[in-house]
Amino acid sequence: MDFAATLKIALRALARNKMRSVLTMLGIIIGVGAVIAMVGVGQGAQQKVQDQIASMGTNLLYVSSGNFSKGGVRLGVGQTKTLVYDDMKAMVREIPTIAMAAPGSGTSAQVVFENQNWFTRVTGTEPAYFDIRDWPFAAGSSFTQDDVTQAANVAVIGATVQQNLFAGVDPIGATIRIGNLPFQVVGVLAAKGQSGMGQDQDDTIVVPITTLQKKITGQDWLQFVMVSATSQPATYAAQQQITALLRDRHRIRPGQDDDFTVRNLADVAELADQSSRVMTLLLASIAGVSLIVGGIGIMNIMLVSVTERTREIGIRIAIGATEQDVQRQFLSESVVLSLIGGAIGIFFGVGSSLVITKTLGWQVLISPISIVVAVIFSMAIGIFFGFYPARKAARLDPIEALRFE
Repeated sequence: MDFAATLKIALRALARNKMRSVLTMLGIIIGVGAVIAMVGVGQGAQQKVQDQIASMGTNLLYVSSGNFSKGGVRLGVGQTKTLVYDDMKAMVREIPTIAMAAPGSGTSAQVVFENQNWFTRVTGTEPAYFDIRDWPFAAGSSFTQDDVTQAANVAVIGATVQQNLFAGVDPIGATIRIGNLPFQVVGVLAAKGQSGMGQDQDDTIVVPITTLQKKITGQDWLQFVMVSATSQPATYAAQQQITALLRDRHRIRPGQDDDFTVRNLADVAELADQSSRVMTLLLASIAGVSLIVGGIGIMNIMLVSVTERTREIGIRIAIGATEQDVQRQFLSESVVLSLIGGAIGIFFGVGSSLVITKTLGWQVLISPISIVVAVIFSMAIGIFFGFYPARKAARLDPIEALRFE
């Protein structure tokens, strides 16, 4: 018997019991669909987290003041005065793996425009900050380095601030009050959404660092420095070199705690990626249980089929069918059941993903690899769970089979 004949007989046998075949395939349909949908949800969540982290900047290192114990008190980020502008200049000058750096300090303030007001974060920095953060402008442009030198009262606002202060009004050129000081709006940043830590990145106003220090906070030190490395692999070398440089500049002896913190965004992305992969694997494993249950259903039905068709098997063997022919016939029936169920399950999984996206608003990412794996897995289930019934059928004694009632 060639493959075409075996397949024809298998389809004919399954068609004789349509309802039973459909119910048997149902377990595979649900299993394959659940795996595709759950993997899609997991990969969608993983991609969303990675996009949020990537939105914070390119090859980013975040150097902040603070992070050491003094008198039993642990001082946090931005709580020491040890990080200064010359430290940033030294980083750019002496560390070849650094492409750009921008100083930063921040505070919170009530911002007023006409009869509207909003409480938001105010960050002081330099124009390079927007390049490091890879943050485009929706309108207007950045303030200039001359604005920084002159401590000009100019500001760039985020999308959230624009929505709350300038509903229906063009903000470019408008004058806002930050505290008691007037600032001219020169640019509006494109919306970035939430950061990887859940903060609204668009709820911000950015002003020249000198303006913030001299006219708002009165501080002459930096709370942080944003650093962009020359490449992502170079971030790890830059992290070590920044640590060594700042320890030397701050005269920190061996064994003493750093008075600064250097955070590598690549580490945050890798940690988030690992967590997302674990979640995806967990979801796929839970959904995969239904595939195993579907496979057990196939084995059960095929064993019943062997019992029902014992006389048919005896006749086939008696007229010349070999054990391999009988085994191939029943094995092909189980594989056809699982493959048809798997094909329908793919449509079920894709449809479920679209429903999840539309109703719950979750990002679902369906990769072709997950579909291919689902098909291969469903075929493997058909072979694995169909082998024993097929082997049992092939080993029947033809004389006893012909006597079976």
